[in-house]
Amino acid sequence: MKNVTLVKGDITKLKLDAIVNAANNGLRGGGGVDGAIHRAGGPSIMEECRKIGGCPTGKAVITTAGNLPSNYVIHTVGPIWFGGSKDEPQMLQSAYRNSLLLAQKNNIRTIAFPNISTGVYGFPKDQAAKIAVDATKEFLMNYDKEMMVTFVCFDDDNFSIYKRQLAI
Repeated sequence: MKNVTLVKGDITKLKLDAIVNAANNGLRGGGGVDGAIHRAGGPSIMEECRKIGGCPTGKAVITTAGNLPSNYVIHTVGPIWFGGSKDEPQMLQSAYRNSLLLAQKNNIRTIAFPNISTGVYGFPKDQAAKIAVDATKEFLMNYDKEMMVTFVCFDDDNFSIYKRQLAI
């Protein structure tokens, strides 16, 4: 798709309307991309997250981006992998879909996603990439043909997997 791109690098360096954070339910910051976004964005993001209070798995909330070059951070909570027996694929799909719907509602035209749930949450990277790409393509076809979506991979493994999924 012409409005989906793939980059290898650091999501906190991108200047877009919004970047997506792979958050935890308490919106407390943490490791991986979540910690990186909170460190780079500064304390104002955490202050807004405290006011929001939390976010259920598969849902999304929005804050300003603090010191980040983007305008907003959409925080979404992906599922912890339990072998696929607890609706993890559907929950991950919801995390992507709800992030995109929230972006659309806030007139966000450019958005970047990390590899949600594939770090400490243990979701198999190949399955997660297929769900991410399929959910994004479905959203773009059915809801917003103009939004520009970037998948940002921090590691070579995810980058190769997404490259195959996107047939680049």
